[in-house]
Amino acid sequence: MYDDDDLSLLDPEVELESPLDKMEPLTAESEVAKPDPEVMLVLLENFRPQQRMLAARAFCDIEDERATPLLIRLLTDSCPLVRVSAAYGIGRNPSQEAVEPLIAQLNQDWNGYVRKGVVWALGNCRDRRCLAPLANALRTDISAVRLWSASALAQMAEVGYEAAIGAIPPLIEALVQDQVAAVRSNSAWAIGQLCKELPSNIVYATAIDALIQAFAEDKDLGVREDTKAALLGVGDPRGLQLIETLEQEGWF
Repeated sequence: MYDDDDLSLLDPEVELESPLDKMEPLTAESEVAKPDPEVMLVLLENFRPQQRMLAARAFCDIEDERATPLLIRLLTDSCPLVRVSAAYGIGRNPSQEAVEPLIAQLNQDWNGYVRKGVVWALGNCRDRRCLAPLANALRTDISAVRLWSASALAQMAEVGYEAAIGAIPPLIEALVQDQVAAVRSNSAWAIGQLCKELPSNIVYATAIDALIQAFAEDKDLGVREDTKAALLGVGDPRGLQLIETLEQEGWF
């Protein structure tokens, strides 16, 4: 659906980064530096795009439910920097009301940077409605958006059983077929997170089989290491036995 040239104006070294990579942690020290939410709420409706962008970014650190309706409105702003900042702000201030506007923007926004922020925000909304658009993005979008879609699908573990098992097939597909190693790694991590919450059934067994296959066969060392970490995190006996056997035989 999309072309990786969609992000051609971005630094190729950072296009796969998470939106949280350069955000300061929410520590006591950062509390002191937080902007005044009253001022930022007013600036969200400022006529200058730069001011709207800065205000939206401020809500990446500020949790204030009053900002959410304004941030939702900014998802369709004419300036892509405002839109992506609004998506990040919603990710910090998620709500059920934001889900449908986020999905709509994911389906229509031409800017890959914006779609990256949107899929992250959708994951943080932890809503059953996010499953289908995130799965579709994992299958069809550019590599950077696929990467974050895989991570976002891990949040389905907190939505419920049906959402969790629904997230497994697209993640397995990405783990086995995606051409980008980082996407396969994130898919392995997400599968591991979901399996921790699943009972031992056919879906769980299929997911573990996929992790085992990737650990044994993926050509990328980083993917194998991340798959190994996922198997260790789940603690499945078959996975643990395979890891021990392969390491004893000197495969790694």
